[in-house]
Amino acid sequence: MPLFQSTPGFDMHYEVDDFTDPWTTPDAILLLHGNCESSAAWYGWVPQLARRYRVVRPDMRGHGRSTPMARDFSWTLDILIDDFIRLMDELGVDRFHLVGAKIGGTVARAFAARRANRVRTLTLIGTPPPFREGAKERIPAWTKDFADNGVEPWARRTMAGRLGKDFPPEGVEWWTQFMGRTSRETQIGFISTIACADITADVPNISCPTLVITTEESGLASVEQNRAWQKMIPNSKLLVLPGNSYHVAVSDAEQCAQATQDFIAQSGHGRT
Repeated sequence: MPLFQSTPGFDMHYEVDDFTDPWTTPDAILLLHGNCESSAAWYGWVPQLARRYRVVRPDMRGHGRSTPMARDFSWTLDILIDDFIRLMDELGVDRFHLVGAKIGGTVARAFAARRANRVRTLTLIGTPPPFREGAKERIPAWTKDFADNGVEPWARRTMAGRLGKDFPPEGVEWWTQFMGRTSRETQIGFISTIACADITADVPNISCPTLVITTEESGLASVEQNRAWQKMIPNSKLLVLPGNSYHVAVSDAEQCAQATQDFIAQSGHGRT
């Protein structure tokens, strides 16, 4: 089990998938998962990406098999970004393609804006707006719910909107249990900070080619709301897929992975 000590007391679990020809030097892709997930969330992407790229899948601080965080941990976006930078430094990767889903897309936007010299291209899938109106006001209720009941009941209540009406029931149950394993202490701290982060000022500072993917009826934001902030990013494009899931990186994994590869190639930043 690959572990990397990013900071004292914190071990980051990660996976590297590389099925490229051994005589080549492939580009790297860093995949950032969403809230209450882990590197395992990218199961639908790895078979496509790993034949052409070196795929790096970390478990974000507090998630998956990385060290859980205490409830009072002082979360910031820069702490998370620095974790990922240290990991890529450890792996000897200077510049890479960055992909973020859900809250991973919030982290990824700040990452691309604040560490522009490290990011070749940026792909954002089913990610929330730069500022989530009303989120801070819901923190006390969220905190009580997670403290009293843990994470799985919340995941079960919200899964239909997350995965959409066409996702198989067996898959919904798998995802409910998968997200439900997240430490409640981690989630209480994370949901009140990173999940409510305001990255409005970061968005116009993203300079790399950027692809934004959403669905026609996403519960996170309308197509028009997504287009409003996407247009603030120079050299960006919006891809709208049919459906009503907002975790489109999972509900439409193969299509999103292919669109990401096509975008990288078209941007001129990918190896052929």
